[in-house]
Amino acid sequence: MRNLNGAVVVIAGASSGIGRAAALAFARAGAHVVAAARRREPLERLAQECARLGPTALAVPTDVTDPQTVESLARVAEERFGRIDAWINNAGTGVFGPFQDAPLDLHRRTIEVNLLGTMHGAYAVLPRFLERERGVLVNMVSLGGWAPAPFAAAYTASKFGLRGFTASLRQELRRFPHIHVCAVFPAMVDTPGFVHGANVSGRTLDPGPMLYAPEEVAETLVHVVRHPRDEIAVGWPARAAQAAYALMPGPTEHLMGMALHKALDRASPAPITHGALRAPVAEGTASRGGWLARKGLPPASTLSGIGLAVAGAGIALALGRLGRRHRSPER
Repeated sequence: MRNLNGAVVVIAGASSGIGRAAALAFARAGAHVVAAARRREPLERLAQECARLGPTALAVPTDVTDPQTVESLARVAEERFGRIDAWINNAGTGVFGPFQDAPLDLHRRTIEVNLLGTMHGAYAVLPRFLERERGVLVNMVSLGGWAPAPFAAAYTASKFGLRGFTASLRQELRRFPHIHVCAVFPAMVDTPGFVHGANVSGRTLDPGPMLYAPEEVAETLVHVVRHPRDEIAVGWPARAAQAAYALMPGPTEHLMGMALHKALDRASPAPITHGALRAPVAEGTASRGGWLARKGLPPASTLSGIGLAVAGAGIALALGRLGRRHRSPER
């Protein structure tokens, strides 16, 4: 599917954040977009935006924790467009704070959305892929699937499980060369996710300066549908977390735990919130969460480029000085 003109792409978790940015990116590439999430109004506005870009778009309110609703999503997409070429499981949420301080139903909901919601999507679309012997399934994992995140135990459990589920499916389908199961691992992204997730820490959350734009993840999703890969990271911190935890799991856990404890100690007090886990909320319907704008920072990809340029200039300057020193005559 290197040419996405006329392709049919279903995106779960499309009402905001990465999912919304992905829907617009696929529409720009010429694909028909089927946008799914719980909130009807943001979905319908998104479908109108996608339609203005050229192809047909469809909004289908869906709760991914309900397998029958997800099956209905697949059926509606197939009835409207005749097939499904790609399915992106992007719906996700989380609980931040000490594990024992959050009501157990919030942890359960995190697992239901992140892991079971993805399994429901795969269960609905794979028979349709197998019937045609082609299709691309993309599961959104995050760097939390490579390294454990303290104070996000249920989120980490869901993402570790999601990575294993994705790898298992990939091997089950290895005899179907045109069916691809892909995993995407973004680093921290500037989305409304902190508004939609629960925070029981009693402290203000600050994701820090190294935030990638959701549009960058969206372009990666378009790329992986065009050129499927087993696993792909967005941002060097995701790969760094993978390498660090693979080579030094103990020290990596210790450093992450120490960093999070210190960050919470310094954070200002904040009210406890359960976000959108139990029911949708009106806030957070854009692709971006506004963190970069409030901080006055460019995306992390730009910061990384500046850092590399500065480092490269420093190395070149040091090498130049060293070369002049060697060329200067002895006194």
